[in-house]
Amino acid sequence: MGIAKQYLKTKPVCKVTFTVPAEEAKKVTVVGDFNNWKANKASTLKKLKNGTFKGTFDLPKENAYEFKYIIDGNYVNEAEADRYQWNDYAGSENAVLEL
Repeated sequence: MGIAKQYLKTKPVCKVTFTVPAEEAKKVTVVGDFNNWKANKASTLKKLKNGTFKGTFDLPKENAYEFKYIIDGNYVNEAEADRYQWNDYAGSENAVLEL
């Protein structure tokens, strides 16, 4: 898994690309604070020919966002997250993205 950040000079936005290697998976979405934890078409990552899922989101800079991947219905943390935050509601840690 991986996260790539590209800060734009002309806007207060960071292009964040989420990459999830999941050849056997049928569907991967990314949910978090930035999309109200909604798994919908906009949060679904695109499956590439090599079996990797990938998606890019424009997120406001100077914020921290809790998030998780949903891989075929299972919540999974990003191994390369900036940090992790305990979430009492979920009863587990969420990955955190610092921009």
